[in-house]
Amino acid sequence: MKEFTVACIQHGVVPMNPEANIARSIALLQTAMDEHHPDLVVFPETITTGFHPNMPKADFWKLLPPVPGSWTEPMQREAERHGVYVVWPIWEQGPEGLIYNTSVLIAPDGQIAGLYSKTHPFPAEREYTTAGSEAPVFDLPFAKLGMVICYDGDFPELVRAMALKGAEVVVRPAALLRDYEIWSLTNRARAYDNQIHFVAVNSVGPDAAGNYYFGHSMIVDPCARILALARAGDQIISARLSPETVKESLVQHIPDRNTASYAGIE
Repeated sequence: MKEFTVACIQHGVVPMNPEANIARSIALLQTAMDEHHPDLVVFPETITTGFHPNMPKADFWKLLPPVPGSWTEPMQREAERHGVYVVWPIWEQGPEGLIYNTSVLIAPDGQIAGLYSKTHPFPAEREYTTAGSEAPVFDLPFAKLGMVICYDGDFPELVRAMALKGAEVVVRPAALLRDYEIWSLTNRARAYDNQIHFVAVNSVGPDAAGNYYFGHSMIVDPCARILALARAGDQIISARLSPETVKESLVQHIPDRNTASYAGIE
């Protein structure tokens, strides 16, 4: 890992209005680039629509484009214009009525560098979401990157699997509906469990079903310290991440594991 700057763009959406939300995200990306100069930018979960569509699955599926498609191409052009990596989380149309909750990793050349589909759908989305089954790690020029989405962050096994694959930074776009204590605890625990940087970007404001999200996006270092914390409104936060931080910890959880004691865990 090399030193780099990550920015979190936390902003409310107009429920089920992708054109307005994409335009807002593009404008805030420009602000982030001007004021924070990031190498990596992360948006909240399902940023083009809001989390809950409040409509039947079949109707929702018909509204969704595939990836790449009309919901990724505008941000692909902006990523290329700014020369920045972007984590762009959207609902994705799969084949034959399937819907995926997907984070799209866009490279500075505007190409799609990778996809991650949420592997642990929240109970409120299981009626329309199909779970992913892979935990990829992406080799960026400055860090090895893992991606999880919201409820995924409650499962230590998933982030540990990514850490064992070499992930040095994990991002967590979210639309978290519970409370700040759970949000803070799981973000800091996943960072400390694995001695990684953890970048958690939460939604803010309402979705189409009237759920209201509290924001408080945060960037956490490998010692579980919060480097940057947003309020409960539209805000951009950033932090400079350094590989030297790992050396400040008195313990090293990955090499210190006693794997013989974990027999039987599936």
